[in-house]
Amino acid sequence: QVQLVESGGGLVQAGGSLRLSCSASGRTVSNYAMAWFRQPAGKAREFVAGISWNGGSINYADSVKGRFTISRDNVKNTMYLQMNSLKPDDTAIYYCAVGDGPLVYGLIRPSSWGQGTQVTVSS
Repeated sequence: QVQLVESGGGLVQAGGSLRLSCSASGRTVSNYAMAWFRQPAGKAREFVAGISWNGGSINYADSVKGRFTISRDNVKNTMYLQMNSLKPDDTAIYYCAVGDGPLVYGLIRPSSWGQGTQVTVSS
C-alpha cells in the first residue's frame, strides 16, 4: 500500500505562487499516472491536473491552464504542482492521488489519496 503526503500549502496573496509536493512511500509510483485534485470548502472535489507515469502526457483543468504546472520525479517518488498567478478561487484543500494504471483521456482512477494540504489565496 502506498502512502502519499502533500506539503507546500499555505497562505498567499492573489498573484502569488506556491509549489506543492506529493511524496510517495511504501512502494514505487513510477509506473502509475498521478494527479492533483482540490476541494473548496463546501464543494465537491475536482480534478486539477494529471500526469502519466513518465511525464509524457499531461492534462489540466481549464481553470488552471497556463497558470499551474504538474511534474514528477520518479527517482524521488515525488510529484509537484507549481501554482502561479494564484486567485482567490484557487483556495481549497489540495490532494494528490496515484492511479491504478495509466492516464486515460487525461484522467486517472485514484487508488490512493494523500491527506491534503490547505491553500488559501487572499484578495
